Amino acid sequence: MGVIDGVTTNPSLAAKEKMPFREILKEICKIVSGPVSAEVVALDAEGMIKEGLDLSSIAENITVKIPTTKEGLKAIRALSGKGIMTNATLCFSPSQALLVAKAGATFVSPFVGRLDDISHNGMELISQIVQIYNNYAFGTEVLVASVRHPLHLVDAAMMGADVATCPFKVIEQLIKHPLTDIGLQKFLDDWKKVNKG
Repeated sequence: MGVIDGVTTNPSLAAKEKMPFREILKEICKIVSGPVSAEVVALDAEGMIKEGLDLSSIAENITVKIPTTKEGLKAIRALSGKGIMTNATLCFSPSQALLVAKAGATFVSPFVGRLDDISHNGMELISQIVQIYNNYAFGTEVLVASVRHPLHLVDAAMMGADVATCPFKVIEQLIKHPLTDIGLQKFLDDWKKVNKG
């Protein structure tokens, strides 16, 4: 469709594939020139840094996805210091978002759908993060994650979020509108009447 800028992966998505994770990433990076998030699985900073260095060696556009934890903050700082793009994942609060920006994350991924699932307003978190980042001119981009429906995306755009990661189903829903379908059908029906003779 010409509207996809990047790709995000995670262990749950990779587990559904038959190829080794590294090979999946190579294939994606051949197709996508924008950021491709690849998640570490280590829980300690040293392990995350080691995995991050390895993942980032696959392609220049690999963004190392690191959990928003104390150890993750250390890894984000270390990898960002080496010029490696990082994506702080599993962010659920404005305080976590503030810390990952201070650590130098390229992206922060607040999971709005998962917050909605437990009766918290996920989009309120996006609004808070955008305001905090604007207050301090942080360079970290807000990547809205766990998008469940088109309104998540529209609200995120209205709030000034930088990026969203969406399932294909939601991307398809974004373009659909019943009035477009009705209007197009009417135009085609009228065109047939004009060209009868």
